[in-house]
Amino acid sequence: MASSAPAVRGAAAHAPMTAEEKKVVFASSLGTIFEWYDFYLFGAMATIIAKNFFSGLDEQTRLIFVLLAFAAGFAVRPFGAIVFGRLGDLVGRKYTFLVTILLMGVATFLTGILPTYASIGIWAPIILIALRLLQGLALGGEYGGAATYVAEHAPDGRRGFYTSWIQTTATVGLMISLLVILGTRTYVGEAAFADWGWRVPYIVSIVLLAISVWIRMQLHESPAFAKMKAEGKTSKAPLSESFGQWKNLKIVILALVGLTAGQAVVWYTGQFYTLFFLERMAKVDGATANILVATSLILGTPFFVLFGWLSDKIGRKPIIMAGLLIAALTYFPLFKALTHYANPALETAQLKSPIKVSADPSNCSFQFNPTGTAKFTNSCDVAKAALAAGGLNYTNVAAPSGTVAQITIGETVIAAYDAKAANAKDEAARFRKELDTAIKAAGYPTKADPAQMNKPMIILVLFIMVVYVTMVYGPIAAMLVEMFPTKIRYTSMSLPYHIGNGWFGGFLPATSFAIVAAQGDIYSGLWYPIVIALATFAIGMLFVRETKDRDIYDGEGSPRAVPTATQAAAGASASKSSATKLIVGFVVLAALVIFVMNRGGHVEMGGEHAGQEAMKGGAEVQKAAPAK
Repeated sequence: MASSAPAVRGAAAHAPMTAEEKKVVFASSLGTIFEWYDFYLFGAMATIIAKNFFSGLDEQTRLIFVLLAFAAGFAVRPFGAIVFGRLGDLVGRKYTFLVTILLMGVATFLTGILPTYASIGIWAPIILIALRLLQGLALGGEYGGAATYVAEHAPDGRRGFYTSWIQTTATVGLMISLLVILGTRTYVGEAAFADWGWRVPYIVSIVLLAISVWIRMQLHESPAFAKMKAEGKTSKAPLSESFGQWKNLKIVILALVGLTAGQAVVWYTGQFYTLFFLERMAKVDGATANILVATSLILGTPFFVLFGWLSDKIGRKPIIMAGLLIAALTYFPLFKALTHYANPALETAQLKSPIKVSADPSNCSFQFNPTGTAKFTNSCDVAKAALAAGGLNYTNVAAPSGTVAQITIGETVIAAYDAKAANAKDEAARFRKELDTAIKAAGYPTKADPAQMNKPMIILVLFIMVVYVTMVYGPIAAMLVEMFPTKIRYTSMSLPYHIGNGWFGGFLPATSFAIVAAQGDIYSGLWYPIVIALATFAIGMLFVRETKDRDIYDGEGSPRAVPTATQAAAGASASKSSATKLIVGFVVLAALVIFVMNRGGHVEMGGEHAGQEAMKGGAEVQKAAPAK
């Protein structure tokens, strides 16, 4: 295979894919789609998994615990990147990502046949988390291998386009998992799905595993690695070369804080937090929320390839930076628009009958209980927990020391109670009855009314956020590959990618939820992705260099030689001009999005919302309780 390297390097940038190149892209993408499908089944069925494997805990703690179990798979991804990245740089790309796909597939299948808490008790969540950790380790080694493998097969001038197909896999895997869940749910019914039907998407993955492994077995080693191996230039110690030498370590750090951290939070906000928000905050039923998100993903997926192709023309950096900036500028109006279009009755109730919790601040706990051992019994905790369970917004009002907490809904005042009191059982029944009555009387809906949803506008809002995802994610594989030399590429690019996506991105739902719980505002959780995106934008603009003209066959990843200094200057000038125009254009678009979404709060909705009372735009957002 070493002899094929010059042909790859010299291939015309405009030449169509060869049959072998198509096979490489297809096989790598299909296997990676399968791995993402397996990985996201857990998140997509979090509520059902919580009931089956964490049923020994109370509802609120159960949901937090399953979110942390989901996050555990993300937590170990960087360790998988180190283990399998090192292996990939030592023995080759092909064999390494064969191992990762087998690990992922077996762990997923075993999850599908794992007995529940009711059958084997505490061993059920322990084994489940162990399998989840195996999935995370496998995914940590998969992405870097697939991206590196495809990039090293791609001709110069087309790496952005070739690797953009790999970038579609995470979204396609998520989309397929949602569709398979929805199809199974519809076919067997909700009751059967909650009982045993949830296992079907896990078990059928064994067929996808067999197909993916068979296809990958037909592939050859990447030409860049084969050439380097033939010349005896492979790294003897990829870890120490990647992270023990400052000249490489500083690039790893820049790749993390100047690229992948921001990319990750935009990705998870646009594809995971939106689903979480629709279900928990806007109270859209699970099936409808899945359909809406899946539709936006289908519409947005081609943009991965579009922005990958565009990055070959104007550079990777301007597209990624523009995506980070426009996302940070528009998240607040976009999520407020989701509430407006998905559940206008909830929005109306929040404006007309705001909820307040009056309590002694010293009597209120931070109700984060991942172990399920803490008990929150103070009257303030009881009041906030009740509102949190219903996903209701509230504002905090400080009361004198020793005051029993009270919930005010419109004009109705409900006194909470001390859960340690002798009459706590009777007080709990009284409190629950009064609260339910007041919530219903104030017009707070228990779920979103499908007849009042403006589904086209919901899909539009979701689609806009998916486009942000494609901007930051479409070109990033090519850029990461181009940042590092061949002999340590797998190791070096995998770690910042998986720290960014596994930690900054993977912990986004739990972190945002914690912020919402602390601040009492359902939109306050958005500050986490906004701050990370803006910080990444600033660091990236100042310190990260463009990579599209680098020669990935060169041991140091140097820029390709150009015929003359004049041509180089002209090319650089054109690229900067295009980048500037792109960023300015998207900032203008961001301003337009903000204007349009804010106008949604001022005007009456047509179609499904005809005849509704006009909503007040620009109203101050009511404080919110945590959604779980």
